[in-house]
Amino acid sequence: MTPDSSVKTLRGVGETRAKALENMGIRTLRDLLYHFPRAYENRGHIRRLTEGTDGVKSAFLLTVGTVPKTVRLRGRMTLTKFKAFDDSGSVDVVFYNQEYVRQIFEVGETYRFWGKLTYSKSWSLSSPAYEPAPEGKVLPDFISVYSIGNGVNRKLIESLIASALACPIPDFLPEEIRLRYHFPTLSRALKSVHAPASREELDAALRRLIFDELFCYSLAVSSNRQRELVKTTAPCSPVDLSSFYALLPYELTGAQKRVISEIVADMTATDKTPMHRILIGDVGSGKTVCAMAAIYLAVKNGYQAALMAPTEILANQHYHDFLPFFERLGFSCACLTGSTSQREKKEIYARLSAPESDLQIVVGTHALLGDKVRFSKLGLVITDEQHRFGIRQRTTLGEKMAHGHSLVMSATPIPRTLALAFYGDLDVSRLDELPQGRQKIETYVVNESYRDRLNGFIARQVADGGQVYIVCPAIEDAPEDGPADEIPLDRMIWNGGSDTPVKNAVDYAEHLQNHVFPTLRVGVLHGKLKAAEKNKIMTAFLNREIDILVSTTVIEVGVNVPNATLMVIENAERFGLSQLHQLRGRVGRGTRQSYCILVSDFSGEAAKERLGIMHETTDGFRIAERDLAMRGPGDFFSGACNSEMRQSGGIQLRLAKCCDDPALMEAAFREANEIVRQDPALSFPEHAAIEDELTYYFHTTDNEVS
Repeated sequence: MTPDSSVKTLRGVGETRAKALENMGIRTLRDLLYHFPRAYENRGHIRRLTEGTDGVKSAFLLTVGTVPKTVRLRGRMTLTKFKAFDDSGSVDVVFYNQEYVRQIFEVGETYRFWGKLTYSKSWSLSSPAYEPAPEGKVLPDFISVYSIGNGVNRKLIESLIASALACPIPDFLPEEIRLRYHFPTLSRALKSVHAPASREELDAALRRLIFDELFCYSLAVSSNRQRELVKTTAPCSPVDLSSFYALLPYELTGAQKRVISEIVADMTATDKTPMHRILIGDVGSGKTVCAMAAIYLAVKNGYQAALMAPTEILANQHYHDFLPFFERLGFSCACLTGSTSQREKKEIYARLSAPESDLQIVVGTHALLGDKVRFSKLGLVITDEQHRFGIRQRTTLGEKMAHGHSLVMSATPIPRTLALAFYGDLDVSRLDELPQGRQKIETYVVNESYRDRLNGFIARQVADGGQVYIVCPAIEDAPEDGPADEIPLDRMIWNGGSDTPVKNAVDYAEHLQNHVFPTLRVGVLHGKLKAAEKNKIMTAFLNREIDILVSTTVIEVGVNVPNATLMVIENAERFGLSQLHQLRGRVGRGTRQSYCILVSDFSGEAAKERLGIMHETTDGFRIAERDLAMRGPGDFFSGACNSEMRQSGGIQLRLAKCCDDPALMEAAFREANEIVRQDPALSFPEHAAIEDELTYYFHTTDNEVS
């Protein structure tokens, strides 16, 4: 067997189980190896019986005190019970329909039990997990907990992963790099992350696996850059932009003028190198007008231009901005999304591909990537909110033009030290100046004691004609953090998590509608909704048919709602600073004073300091620098890999989004860049394993765009 062998090669996996595993995204042994635990049971934290909590799973070191006895209950059910004790007391250990345990437990033997202590007339431990713990035996502290699916239980997934770990696992990372950073081998790291013998061993494994993800990401970025550098294009001729500027209803900022100059210089460069640039700008900094200037330059030179946005709402917003503006300049514009009728699609396809096309500008979603979309003379591709798209999707649209320019835009301010890491395949422009007259969003941090006052403030905002966003960190009520001694994988990587109760959007919206604001119109929006339903809800909010929109971070990138004046973020300590800043940017887009309220009961000093920064400044780049210094690069990766906003068509970063070590990230990117510098095509024999690893990373991701 090899890591690329089908799961069907494993004992006990037939067609039915193979299908159940495929539904979980598991087709090969490699998929099993990278099906990381979602959490770990901390069985190393042994409690005395008197320290146990009713209804909470815990670990106990107990000695069997009585001979197990089995009684038969109604419905053919059996109950096997015996007493076990420690130095603080005793408990009934109970197993249902497991008569065989009578042969296992003998009086006087000591076991580590893991289970839920419950009280009903007396204390009992029902169907616990157990391990012999004779004196001198060292038991692992952490036991892996996996996500499972229909037809795949915990016992099966553990057994299959153990089988996969037994096959030879080649290491793609060059030996000199592995030794330089004292990493374990890939085989050792995978075994340790699935079955860690200690916290130290788990930390070393996670460090290696995080490095791998960042290393592969950087290789993809750098390789893409090398491919772009060898392309050539016919440069655009300089054009007089005075007609363009004359139609603008405002004066450009110095930053906008600088960025437009950089774009013009790229597109008119006589060295025939196509523009390959990213424009990073804070919310409201005016990125769109810079993109429009690039479009104007392209279409004045006889080329077509395409702008791809991640959602229909955002695509329609751009289209309605572009259409009247460019029509006044003599150019036509169309919009192509999944909701475009078949008749309109056929018309757009025909107009775009006609030899003498009369359609110069098209705005759309991932529908622009379709095989039927062909251009007669595409010269400029713009990708908005680029972190919603992967490298492959950016490239796919770019491949529709033989020789042309690419501009991608991001509203996520990012520190300079990270910009090269994330966007090494792009030249970087930064809009670090906001237009005059933009109001500061007043930001406050409060705890639950302010709840009544906050609800009153929400009601007043709506009464005054405004609208309100309320963001929750979860979609539905779920045991996100598990039992008290079950630690999520991301918390194992970064220890700054929160133990305060988590508000979820679905339940909280229902609570607000039924018990707090019964006379107001409350809507709910989250990533599990279908795209059409999301569009319907956001359109209703835009049209003032919803007063309060309770949402997850799916609205971090969204439509411009000038009437929204208040952003409330629940459990604010659970978000990164940059993400909080993006959410805050959803309000303050109109003429009225806007507010952002961060609600947190978390008592940790680090969290208080972080949230205090949001109160101090609205400068996105300054916030990003502080975020990097305090929490590392993980938040920035998380924004691109969040389950609600997948970096579709690109690398799936399972662990790096929790990275809290900037030095590790920089090392991964430095090593990857050096390999690409020496071997741009990864064609050297010693790099064949790296090429295989990249193929795996880029072929195991979700191809849909939300």
